[in-house]
Amino acid sequence: MITLKTREEIEKMRAAGRVVAVTLAQVTASIIPGKTTTQDLDKLAESLIRQHGAVPSFKGYKGYPKSTCIAVNEEVVHGIPGSRVLREGDIVGIDLGAILHGWHGDAAITVPVGRVCEKAKQLLETTRNALYAGIRQARPGNHLTDISYAIQEYVESRGFSVVRDLVGHGIGRDMHEEPQVPNFGRPGRGPRLEVGMTLAIEPMVNVGGFRVETQRDGWTIVTKDRSLSAHFEHTVAIAETGPDILTLLPGESIF
Repeated sequence: MITLKTREEIEKMRAAGRVVAVTLAQVTASIIPGKTTTQDLDKLAESLIRQHGAVPSFKGYKGYPKSTCIAVNEEVVHGIPGSRVLREGDIVGIDLGAILHGWHGDAAITVPVGRVCEKAKQLLETTRNALYAGIRQARPGNHLTDISYAIQEYVESRGFSVVRDLVGHGIGRDMHEEPQVPNFGRPGRGPRLEVGMTLAIEPMVNVGGFRVETQRDGWTIVTKDRSLSAHFEHTVAIAETGPDILTLLPGESIF
């Protein structure tokens, strides 16, 4: 069942989303090649989230042990922070959520660690732009898979592949609500988008094939061919005027 939110509820989600946005900005700015570990990033993220009066969405969720999911290079999503040191040339995806006054915000970004290869630069640009292409379709009257098709078409036109086994999701009082939001598919299918729907749109894009597998820790998902992967995400509300991104910094705009 898809839950529509009131304007007041969406503003509460925006407040949670701003905690996420500010935290992501500060965490990514803290990375020092050859020194920073993924655990350092996780500790900083949890501290910042709690300083804003929120709590991490991920910690304890289905037994997940950390406050963030951090994916490096061939890791797609759900990497568990630990002692790994981030090196020059890595790319690192940071996914985090925050609960503020009972409402969730969720976003992710993948960033370069120092200088990276040209293919990695292209991957990051493609995945970020694919997210924006999907968000542009998040407007009343469109179908859910108009988002999916826009993402897939953009990614594949650039020679990359979209992960099929993982999807975006509805979000609100629960981190994962209906509907699921695939990053591939034909347009014009699925439920019609209505004012008050709130979605976490999150393309995951690989340099190689789209197939993935789960590591022995039961969480970390990697590309099957061990090619590089990137992940970008925003929480978006469907407004009368079109998409309203709830996980932006104050004053920030992507369009």
